[in-house]
Amino acid sequence: MSEPVRPSPAAAPPRSAERAPLTFDRGHTDDLMTFLAASPTPYHAVANVAERLEKAGFRQVMETDAWDAGTSAAPAAGGGGKYVLRGGAIIAWYVPEGTAPHTPFRIVGAHTDSPNLRVKPRPDSGTQGWRQVAVEIYGGPLLNSWLDRDLGLAGRLSLRDGSTRLVNVDRPLLRVPQLAIHLDRSVNADGLKLDKQRHMQPVWGLGEDVRDGDLIAFLEDTAGVPSGEVTGWDLMVHSVEPPAYLGRDKELLAGPRMDNLLSVHAGTAALTAVAAAGTGLPYIPVLAAFDHEENGSQSDTGADGPLLGGVLERSVFARGGSYEDRARAFAGTVCLSSDTGHAVHPNYAERHDPTHHPRVDGGPILKVNVNNRYATDGSGRSVFAAACEKAGVPFQSFVSNNSMPCGTTIGPITAARHGIRTVDIGVAILSMHSARELCGANDPFLLANALTAFLEG
Repeated sequence: MSEPVRPSPAAAPPRSAERAPLTFDRGHTDDLMTFLAASPTPYHAVANVAERLEKAGFRQVMETDAWDAGTSAAPAAGGGGKYVLRGGAIIAWYVPEGTAPHTPFRIVGAHTDSPNLRVKPRPDSGTQGWRQVAVEIYGGPLLNSWLDRDLGLAGRLSLRDGSTRLVNVDRPLLRVPQLAIHLDRSVNADGLKLDKQRHMQPVWGLGEDVRDGDLIAFLEDTAGVPSGEVTGWDLMVHSVEPPAYLGRDKELLAGPRMDNLLSVHAGTAALTAVAAAGTGLPYIPVLAAFDHEENGSQSDTGADGPLLGGVLERSVFARGGSYEDRARAFAGTVCLSSDTGHAVHPNYAERHDPTHHPRVDGGPILKVNVNNRYATDGSGRSVFAAACEKAGVPFQSFVSNNSMPCGTTIGPITAARHGIRTVDIGVAILSMHSARELCGANDPFLLANALTAFLEG
């Protein structure tokens, strides 16, 4: 896997009043494509983030161990930050030596999960001579985008000894076949209607003899696990078509799971870039990448769980801080909740607010909703505007059409659970929640530059 991409001197504006124009660097987007392809599940995503952090000098700390000042802060020699990995979530932070316990945090929040099809506890099924895999619908996917597509299978296997093993069958293995138009003559006129139970079960072979355990036995063999050792699994389907540039001038990027691995990747690049500088930081930079955003965040690895608060509190206490120091640190903390948002659609412009039309490659979007579906307020806008100005990055505003329900993300949850100021931002994309989404090829690098400036403070 390639090294984490950091804004280069040619791409990042100089720290002076006279700023050179920002130079777009496709190297960041190239690396994003590598990251997307290597991260078919949240478990693979956080493993890849951890690998990049390790290369940047970060070290994992265990939640079951006692934390002291050496655990919380960077080592006196050699630099480096710390991270906690739990399931499909990862929290990483960097504390320069000598940082006071009451120092506030600057947090980039994101999520690792995407809507998809997930394998049921009894996966082996079939009918009419077809062997199928029983799946459950996770989150709110565009179901039609999973039809007639070459699909792989990946996830986490839990073994008899309590350990886990990642598995990734990254080749055409499954397919959800659509009904031919000859058997559904009105589909183009009346629209495609899919029953989640009856119509979304993929096929993976032929045979009348469907036996319990066949799929898991196949995955044990694939992962090099002895037969019968897998006692649990968290498996999901993914498109095996790789990310690709699109358009006459390759100004667009098409790929899977941009919602929201695009933000996870940018946050990782920003954190490692800031940690590389290492000194003079007025805040403690943090990356918080959660699982289960797409189904409500209510889990031990979701934004509505205790993971982030526990890590931040333990960091304060490990540096000799008190509850008063913890309260002071949280009061001065700001979180940028980075998640993808909606670019104006050329074929459905009327679905958007008439005065807010975010465009791809127009820079990151600031998400606003007065009913707190997004956490942004005026003071939060100022924080984000300052970061973008420092980075030389343009930004846009997003607000929903009043006649359309507004989505939400981890921002309001983070603000309410931890009492910290939170701003919702992201990159504008098309085809959100499709098996394959679309963004501007320069927007990921613009986001990374803005996040870097924000974490620097």
